[in-house]
Amino acid sequence: MRIVVGVTGASGAIYGYTLIQLLSQMGIEVHTVYTEMGEKVLQHECGVSLAEISRYAHVYQNNNLFAPIASGSFKTQGMVVVPCSMHTLGAIANGTGEDLLTRAADVTLKEGRKLIVVPRETPVTVIHLENMLRLARAGAIILPASPAFYHRPQNLSDLVSFMAGKIFDVLGIEHNLFQRWGE
Repeated sequence: MRIVVGVTGASGAIYGYTLIQLLSQMGIEVHTVYTEMGEKVLQHECGVSLAEISRYAHVYQNNNLFAPIASGSFKTQGMVVVPCSMHTLGAIANGTGEDLLTRAADVTLKEGRKLIVVPRETPVTVIHLENMLRLARAGAIILPASPAFYHRPQNLSDLVSFMAGKIFDVLGIEHNLFQRWGE
């Protein structure tokens, strides 16, 4: 299995970092691209550099439109953009393909693969909502970074694992990252 993970400059870098680690630990081939701000937020919020990320994933520069993930012929099971800034969400919704992350998302949609977008912004404007609706109509899955509390999380890791588990659910990956309701 091969998954692409895009990480933008929205707060919540721990979501992308944790997802990349978990996918890699499960033996899933991970290809990732960080926006410039995504890289800065990763360093600020997690104290982690892209060198650390390269331990878990193939890392591409966002200006490298020759990277394999820019082509539909590069087979993947899908792409997750986590966290997704409203800037990037708008660019994906409008099909600009201006950089590697938005091009890879566009390719994912055009090839009929799963595109999971995890917006991490609140409150949202009508423009944000319309962009999310546009993406949903194009086939993307909008999965807001809204961790639950019914599983009684004890720490930040439990909340982050819940979100990773929800992403795994959409990708069809079995996991035990949180206790399900009724179990």
